[in-house]
Amino acid sequence: MKEVKVVLYGIGAIGRRMASALLEKKWAKIVGAVDIDPNKVGRDLGDLIGKKPLGVIISDDPDAVLSEAKPHIVVHTTTSYLRDTYPQFVKILGHGVNVVSTCEELSYPYVTEEQRELAEKLDKLAREKGVTILGTGINPGFLMDTLVITLTGPCIRVDRIEVVRQMNAATRRVPFQRKIGAGLTVEEFKRKISSHEITGHVGLEQSIGMIADALGWRLDEVRVEPVEPVIAERPVESEAVKVPAGYCAGLRQRAMGVRGGEAVITLDFRAYIGAEEEYDAITIEGVPTIRERISPCVHGDYGTVGITINSIPKVIKAEPGLKTMKDLPIPSATPSRA
Repeated sequence: MKEVKVVLYGIGAIGRRMASALLEKKWAKIVGAVDIDPNKVGRDLGDLIGKKPLGVIISDDPDAVLSEAKPHIVVHTTTSYLRDTYPQFVKILGHGVNVVSTCEELSYPYVTEEQRELAEKLDKLAREKGVTILGTGINPGFLMDTLVITLTGPCIRVDRIEVVRQMNAATRRVPFQRKIGAGLTVEEFKRKISSHEITGHVGLEQSIGMIADALGWRLDEVRVEPVEPVIAERPVESEAVKVPAGYCAGLRQRAMGVRGGEAVITLDFRAYIGAEEEYDAITIEGVPTIRERISPCVHGDYGTVGITINSIPKVIKAEPGLKTMKDLPIPSATPSRA
């Protein structure tokens, strides 16, 4: 594999892990880094991730970085929502650079009219510039959609699909624990969910849409249930958050793809501190029925970094345009050395 020049766009918790993992790939070279945090801008990326200086200075000017570094691809890790990341993608694609992003709504941006309009514009621009853009991650991007689609491969007939992901949030990064409301009272949780200060899991709609598209199912609706707090029955804690009994340890959220009045795709996401069992479970009812269970569940942060980096060669080789994971070859690990 030829050396791939990479620019990191977003140097948060996932972006820093992405940088450390890329340094282990002999085929990859980090040539630039972009972030808007004034506490990061001007610092050497190596210093920020606890490594020796890399000579890569974090900048808040993506145009300058892309013009000077001339990367093959941008690894983008900023926010979950397409309407917020859209201007960033337009800028990157405008420089004729491929993109792989952890933006959850980009994983299958066709579930709302607004997303579809933005997706069509991105697809058109990417084609014009001869580059590819992909949204991926562990979830959405793999566990609750791409893996599900792959497991339907041996099925003569598929009737219903149910996916459950349950994780102990104590093993995840602190911002994630805060995002799911760990440590809040029930009243605080409900208020912050209502005001969008915290959110449920972003991406369930996208995962359902991708599965249905792959199977050729025309859904009547995608129904996302309200986010529910998971209340601690006993005191639990992580290294950063203490949760008294009766307080929120995290959340649960379900979404369903409905066809003919029946939920034919059900996704059940549970993330809370103190979960006694961690697992990813997929049940495909059909001929044959398939039941897959990964226990403990795949670690979200490492999995997101892995699937994103491992997608880089496939994105670079893909036909130009906006792609989803179902459009690319089967995911696989990439070698440390070329």
